[in-house]
Amino acid sequence: MRVTAIVVAAGGGVRFRSRVSKPLAQLNAKAVIVYSLVELNRHPLIKTIVVVANASNRRGIAAQIKRFSINKVKDIVLGGRRRQDSVACGLKAVPGGTDFVLIHDAARPFIDRGIITRVIRGANKYGAAITAVPVAATVKKVTRALFVKETVQRSNLWEVQTPQVFNKDILLEAFRRFGRALVTDESMLVEKMGRRVSVVMGSYTNNKITVPEDLIIAEAIGKAGSWGIINNP
Repeated sequence: MRVTAIVVAAGGGVRFRSRVSKPLAQLNAKAVIVYSLVELNRHPLIKTIVVVANASNRRGIAAQIKRFSINKVKDIVLGGRRRQDSVACGLKAVPGGTDFVLIHDAARPFIDRGIITRVIRGANKYGAAITAVPVAATVKKVTRALFVKETVQRSNLWEVQTPQVFNKDILLEAFRRFGRALVTDESMLVEKMGRRVSVVMGSYTNNKITVPEDLIIAEAIGKAGSWGIINNP
């Protein structure tokens, strides 16, 4: 089984409100993107990594890849206007012979070997698998005037994360048929084909860094946990 990982780092990061590109923001003295790249690089099922960057951060990401000897990265390509456009750019760089494609957001630094293994196994069994965690908060629908309409039953609600893994042929077909549709993740494209998508348990520490406050929380998680990152580069 040959798995290629696409790490998406092409977003503009408008909500992050920083001159520094989000994947290159410092998280406990290491760039955010380094955490997930190192973990993917060391996983035995990942054979190749493709990074999707933008014009402003491509050179900086390349420098981080060299600094941490992330040798499975075979290409850094420029992304598109939307997230799905960036993933499509990454798909064009996926080498022949790839059986499954893993897609991960560079802004989620705290993946680990267990998460990667579970989602790959799920995709190997069902053709498509996503990482998620049960929703813990109370969720309410509200009106446009901002009054509570109803409280949503959360027993079957899961918050979706990355990585997500798909059989390459299924993913390519999904992009061919529905790539122009407005979606927020690749699973939505596969779902539009009527295919089942397996859900595997992620982690409540696998948070996405979106706003500056998220970086503060991530720093605390990073200090409390261990993901095998090189301590003395």
